Amino acid sequence: MYVHKVYDATLHFPKEEQFGVTSQLRRATLSIMLNYIEGFARKRKLVLKQFLETSYGSLKESKYLILFSYKRAYMEEKEYLVLSSMVDELGRMIWGILEKI
Repeated sequence: MYVHKVYDATLHFPKEEQFGVTSQLRRATLSIMLNYIEGFARKRKLVLKQFLETSYGSLKESKYLILFSYKRAYMEEKEYLVLSSMVDELGRMIWGILEKI
């Protein structure tokens, strides 16, 4: 699962990034899943759409932070490629649901 992979990846980030990139990436990643879950729990289409849009925005934020982290050499290329692929897959999934609402 994407959230767990991100948490695992950030375990090795520099200590000085604990309250910077590490924290922001973890919060953005959790926001994706939490907004997705909360949107479906509300059982109203307009509310679901709002939460999914927030989830999608957090996904894009996490995508940039993953790229930033890779460029700063906080993660290996293989890890970056796996996470980036997961982001793209989640993006297609969330966007597909949004288009049907």
